[in-house]
Amino acid sequence: PILYSYFRSSCSWRVRIALALKGIACDVVPVNLLKDGGQQFSAEFKAINPMQQVPALKIDGITLSQSLAIIHYLEDTRPNPRLLPQDPKKRAQVRMIADHIVSGIQPLQNLSILKQMGEKKMEWAQNCITSGFQALEQILQHTSGRYCVGDEVSMADLCLVPQVANAERFKVNMGPYPTISRINKALLELEAFKVSHPSRQPDTPPELQA
Repeated sequence: PILYSYFRSSCSWRVRIALALKGIACDVVPVNLLKDGGQQFSAEFKAINPMQQVPALKIDGITLSQSLAIIHYLEDTRPNPRLLPQDPKKRAQVRMIADHIVSGIQPLQNLSILKQMGEKKMEWAQNCITSGFQALEQILQHTSGRYCVGDEVSMADLCLVPQVANAERFKVNMGPYPTISRINKALLELEAFKVSHPSRQPDTPPELQA
């Protein structure tokens, strides 16, 4: 498999965690979202992903984009360890939390949006993440055990950790979100979350390396 990734992309990080958890070795091809006006806009990369976004994964003779679509495919074809619970209610909760982050928070503070916000980008990102986290904290108080849904790592957790990293990067005060913070801390102790971390990627700048 070949993963087209950017070290700081939270969407790429979700997929890197899934690959690490499932023990799938892959070649990483870095796509620098800032260099050369954004390498994702090159004709070469547009042929790989017409949306001109990372991640993209070449696997089993197909090319997939969109992090959750990739993770669902990995789940369907390489089910161990399971990232979606078998219980329908818990499975729905996992999908709900994942969608909450993937649709309701992350795109609003994504690079393409922030570029348009100009000088207000920090304030904008903070507001988007804060309103999303207020709801997420409430949801997790009902669904969480050790992790987002019960005590098993799920797709929801793969979305949570990169989003908390974004929050920290945009200097969001995490004080009001003890449940999110607790789960994030527990997840960052797991090897799959460590090896996939932005500070440990082939394209991580030296000053940001772990």
